[in-house]
Parts: sequence; structure tokens; C-alpha cells
Amino acid sequence: MTKIADLRAQTPDQLSDELLKLKKEQFNLRFQAATGQMEKTHRVSEVRKDIARISTLLREKRVNA
Repeated sequence: MTKIADLRAQTPDQLSDELLKLKKEQFNLRFQAATGQMEKTHRVSEVRKDIARISTLLREKRVNA
């Protein structure tokens, strides 16, 4: 899980890269769940929440810019 303070220190470009990485991981986790190969089921909700955190921060930075 990513801490919000660490995310706030990043630039919008870094946040976008992190968001892309998390979305790829989310896709892979969904694929693993569908094929029955998932080992860390808790990771799905962690990734979803991290995506929401980053999306919120990106929106805040765009509004305040």
C-alpha cells in the first residue's frame, strides 16, 4: 500500500506512470482471479484503493495548477 505523503511529493508525470503501472497490475490480478491462479487475494483491494488515491491526487494537482 502506498502512503499518501509519498504520493503528494511526486510530480504529475510520476503519478501518471504509477497509475499506469497499477492499472496493469489490476488487469493481471483480474486475469489471475478468472483463471483460479490468484494467491494474494488482498492485493486486489489494495491496488484498487491505490488507483483511487493517485487519481484523486492527480485531479487535485490539475485543479490547483
